[in-house]
Order: sequence, then structure tokens, then C-alpha cells
Amino acid sequence: MQFVIVTGMSGAGKSTLLNIFEDLGYYCVDNLPPKLLHNLADFCMDSNNGIEKVALGIDIRVGARASSSGGGRRVNNIFEGLFDGLSALDDHHLPYSIIFLEANDEKLLNRYKESRRSHPLSKNGALTDGIAEERRLLEPLKQRASYVLDTSLLLVRQLREKIIEIYIERKDFGLIVHVNSFGFKHGIPVVADMVYDVRCLPNPFYVPEMKTKTGLDEDVRNYVMDSEVSRKFLSDISNMLLYLIPHYLHEGKNHLVVAVGCTGGKHRSVTIARGIHDALHEAGHPVIINHRDITKGETF
Repeated sequence: MQFVIVTGMSGAGKSTLLNIFEDLGYYCVDNLPPKLLHNLADFCMDSNNGIEKVALGIDIRVGARASSSGGGRRVNNIFEGLFDGLSALDDHHLPYSIIFLEANDEKLLNRYKESRRSHPLSKNGALTDGIAEERRLLEPLKQRASYVLDTSLLLVRQLREKIIEIYIERKDFGLIVHVNSFGFKHGIPVVADMVYDVRCLPNPFYVPEMKTKTGLDEDVRNYVMDSEVSRKFLSDISNMLLYLIPHYLHEGKNHLVVAVGCTGGKHRSVTIARGIHDALHEAGHPVIINHRDITKGETF
């Protein structure tokens, strides 16, 4: 039985995440009152129901409807009963994980403006006040989360890839290496264990016929790697990672995030990230690659 609790900031993508879990074959329940968790556990544990994977959405709406005063909303014990419900899952010997979704204030404000919906905790329509209050109230739950995912810069497909990586493809093989390319002008990934700057390597951006291409194109890759500096850089980084992985495993680490950055995240970083991925894969290590800034599209 896989039991996943999806929670986090309003507007951070919880409904989208539940849709992803549903597509992956999970039995999904949205906005269940926390006090009913033990009932859901009983239902799921009944073998006659044939349920093996459950994703449960719990958010601030439960508490926001708990009471109101003077036309505004007042929340008492936002997740009253939730921790008792989690204890009930423990009593059922039902292992669970908690995914907490968050996003920066600017992104949350934009999403609310686009949807033209009010925040569950906003007073007199003040979105910023509602967001700030929600962050404060959810902090204890965030501290209990198994995974905290920031969706500020994530595309829907990238969120789906992360869920597949965590819940579908993960095996008992110890440590997974995540190789991420990015652009420094878009910000350094906050979850990186190692960050490598490849802005010293030959830049295809200044070659007119390659400017609009990416490191996924072979001519771009060949341009970057047609340099002794690039080849030695890739070789040294790959060899160092191959040396360090067993030591990380010995210390009990199960995820290693390697970030490779160039200016825009489209050419050099993608090329080197691909090279690192290939070297680790050929050595038999589980490795997942993601190109954060290779293309810019609409986020959910």
C-alpha cells in the first residue's frame, strides 16, 4: 500500500498533483476532513476494495470553512485532528509520505490573479495577507513533510517527472543521482548538493546557426566538446562523482543532486549534464537528468 498526503500552499499546484497521481493509477481523495483519516485507512486496508495506492489532498480549505466572523474568515486549528489521523495510519501499520507544495509569493499572486479566485484566508480581498497567514499556519505541517517541492519554476511535465522519480521508478538500489542543467540568470537551484559552473567553456550562443538550438542538438554538443578544456572538465567531474558515490552510500544518503549551470541553461550546461548522465549510466548508477531552463513555457 502506498499512501500519499498532498498538501501545501493554495495555488502551488495541489489539484494538478492529484491529477498526476490519478493518471498514475492512484485512488485520489481531495479535501477530506483530517478527522476522517482513520475511516479512509480502514477502507483502504479492506482487501476487498482492491486499493493499493492512495493520494489524499488536504489543504487550508478545511479550516477556512470551520468558522467565519464579521464577513471575514477565521481559522481555528487549521489541521485539527490531522496529526491524530496520522497516528491512526501508524496504528494501521500503513506507511505514508507527505508532499508539501510551495511557491514564491510572486508566483502565487500571479496564479490567483489569472484564476480570478480569492484566497481562502484573504481578508477583504488582500491576497498578500492571506498568503502570509497561510505560510505561518502551515509551517508545522511543512516540517513534517517527506518531500517539499517548489513549483515556482516547474512545468507540469517536470512535476510529473519528479513524482514518477519518487514513487514509480525508485527501487532498492541505494542512491539516485539527479543531474540538472540550469541557467545562472534564472537562479541557482536551491536543492543542489553540488553546483558546477561551465561558463568557462566555449559558448555556442555566439554562433548564429546555433544560437536558437540547445545542447540536445548534436552540432551544439560537438561545438562544446571540441575543446580540451571541455573534455577534461567532463572527465574530471564524472570521475569525481564515481569516486564519491560509494562514500555517500556509506553515509546513508539516497539522493545526490548535481547542478550544472551556464548563462542561460540551454547550451553548455545541457551538454555537460548529458555527459555526466551518460558516464554514470554506463557505470551502472541510477541517474535522472532534467534540463530546467532549456525551454520556457507556461507553468500551471
